[in-house]
Amino acid sequence: METKLILKRESIDYINRNGETFDNMLLSEATNVSVKIKEILEKGNIYLLKNARKLIFYVVEQNDSELVAFANQEGIAWATHSLTLSLKLEWVQAIRRTLWQIINSIDEKQTIISGKKEYSELKKLINDRIDQFLNSFFLSYSHYKDEMINQQREMVEHLSVPIIPVSSILSVLPLIGVIDSYRIKIIEEKVLFDIAKSRIQTLVIDLSGIAMMEMDVISYFEKILAGISMMGCKAILTGMRPDLVKKMVHSGINFQQDAETRGTLQETLKRYL
Repeated sequence: METKLILKRESIDYINRNGETFDNMLLSEATNVSVKIKEILEKGNIYLLKNARKLIFYVVEQNDSELVAFANQEGIAWATHSLTLSLKLEWVQAIRRTLWQIINSIDEKQTIISGKKEYSELKKLINDRIDQFLNSFFLSYSHYKDEMINQQREMVEHLSVPIIPVSSILSVLPLIGVIDSYRIKIIEEKVLFDIAKSRIQTLVIDLSGIAMMEMDVISYFEKILAGISMMGCKAILTGMRPDLVKKMVHSGINFQQDAETRGTLQETLKRYL
């Protein structure tokens, strides 16, 4: 216990008294990162040298809660600004090696560590915490990246559900491409929201651009039509492809309960305008 306390005090004191030396030691251990210090600062407002000291202080002080919180914060920052994980890994490993250089230097002068057992315990204590930082960082980075990807995908999917107002009461929804189980839920959310927001009385849904619709999606689409009807809006389907109609007929699904069906979008618009 006494050894840990002395090394904690001496390590922090060494870094505080020899800031420039510490920085140079660290940069010499991370050659790839050292040339990008300024770029990372400008891109993400991340002070690598300052943060290196913070990490070391949390490690030697055995401040696990602050260590994990700091790792999570760093993970979000690096994910937000799309900074590469290889640079982060190189930087943390450089911090690890630099800290051990400092510890060994202190021990050579004062002989604080007595024997291999005590050295092994100290090594485990320090390395485990640095590894804990890395694990928490990577989890935070990955989680935040996944959230960003999902948000971007949702945004793209919303843009791929273009409800076009044709008049004050009539709008058109042209659907194209593959409608999967994820996208059909986006369609449901966008359609019902826009009906309520824009007070759409008639919604023409053109299916001529649909490449494929599986049975579970067709069944879900039937429920969307029911929801449109419940909101007081009239649904008109146009451009239904033969393969889609055949699949519906053989499965016993009939859209006509909650929607009208017409031949083409052009014919339908001529009729209603």
